[in-house]
Amino acid sequence: MMRLRATHTKLALSALGLVVLTGCASVSLDQNTSRVNDEAGSFAGGQLALATTQDERNQRAQAAHTLLAQPLGQTQAVQLALVNSPSLQVLLAQGWAESADAAQVGRIANPIFSFERMTSGPELALARALSLGLLDLLTLPSRHGIANRFIEQSQLRLSSEVVDQVTLVRQAWIRAVVAQQSLQYAKQVYASAEAGAELAKRMQAVGNFNRITRAREQAFYADAATRLSTAQHQVTASREELIRLLGLDEGQAQALKLPERLPDLPKQPLNPQAIGSQATRARLDIRLAQATLDVAAKAQGLNMVTSFTDIELTGRRNTTFDNAGGTRSTARGWEIALRLPIFDWGGMQRASMNARTLAAANHLEATVRSAGSNLRESYSAYRTAYDVARHYRDEVVPLRKVISEENQLLYNGMLISTFELLADARDQVSAVAAAMDAQQQFWLADAALQASLIGRPTSTRLSAASGASTGGDAGQ
Repeated sequence: MMRLRATHTKLALSALGLVVLTGCASVSLDQNTSRVNDEAGSFAGGQLALATTQDERNQRAQAAHTLLAQPLGQTQAVQLALVNSPSLQVLLAQGWAESADAAQVGRIANPIFSFERMTSGPELALARALSLGLLDLLTLPSRHGIANRFIEQSQLRLSSEVVDQVTLVRQAWIRAVVAQQSLQYAKQVYASAEAGAELAKRMQAVGNFNRITRAREQAFYADAATRLSTAQHQVTASREELIRLLGLDEGQAQALKLPERLPDLPKQPLNPQAIGSQATRARLDIRLAQATLDVAAKAQGLNMVTSFTDIELTGRRNTTFDNAGGTRSTARGWEIALRLPIFDWGGMQRASMNARTLAAANHLEATVRSAGSNLRESYSAYRTAYDVARHYRDEVVPLRKVISEENQLLYNGMLISTFELLADARDQVSAVAAAMDAQQQFWLADAALQASLIGRPTSTRLSAASGASTGGDAGQ
């Protein structure tokens, strides 16, 4: 009966030891991807998934084909990147690898089994030993906590990188659409300038124009040709940038169609109070900095012990056979190996951990302090760009249109010359180009503001729009 109880006790202890040893931090691909989708899914407007089989790759290719079958809006461009971009697949795979490496920190090393066979004359000695890192076992709860914090840090970093990638796609789409719109306008300007230059040439030939007047029209034509060439390259460059971010192959790139123009401005800009309330909802940059500090603090506590010494527990069983006497003897026992801190007391390791913890604490403080500033700057750029774009839409462009219509009436009444009418057209060109640039700046600032709200601030510098005269008649 006592032997049966002892057997049950050993089995219970063995089971408990197995649970302790296997109850370590772990993370799967699905867990990692689900966490990223929870963090960045609403921002991206879609779900990410890592394609690991050919069937999954085929499904993603079909989804990309469906999206490319129609002109690609900004939302659809982000969705296309989510299902098609190899760069995002790289991020997911690397994030999975980092999370797995982080989980490995919370696991102890496997025990070491050694076997020794020695002979001495008629005697044969067999030695078996099973060694286990005792300090690893004793610090397992702390290592488990550190591993969980490493996993948290890795997943937050992955979510931040996905947000960055989505923001790049949005801004690249904006630039590609504007470049395409600018090219169409540049072609119209070029055609008008070419006609004006030809007319000036003929007028000079019959003596109705002097040389300098003809040269002005020729210079405008040359400038229009330069702008057309630049616009053609800009279309190619911005389109190829978008193609790279979307991860399109040659066939998909040929199928890519973009809208003719950017969306209209929203009726009202975002309210600063609403922006402030959204900014308090779990910013990624602050949470990532906090996770880094938690990891450093936990690791520092563990390092206070492991930097001094290490302990190894070994169980031994030695069997000796005496062939001459036909006897066998078995010796059992255990030993503890302790690393003595004689040459290295671990001071540099502890100093390094102290420095890392201090750096992480200051990085968190810097992130918290700059978060509000980044958001205010992003909102200022957003609101300024909105006001400027609305000003061009509601004031400058309609005013230039009125001036152009009045000059057309004056020209029809033979009160101004053809070239005074063309001069007004040049002023109108500047106004329209500045209006398109202002609209582009607004949508770029909008994308930057959305990224700043979630905690991934980007550059919000506004480029100076080309000025447009709204003053008197061109002929005066």
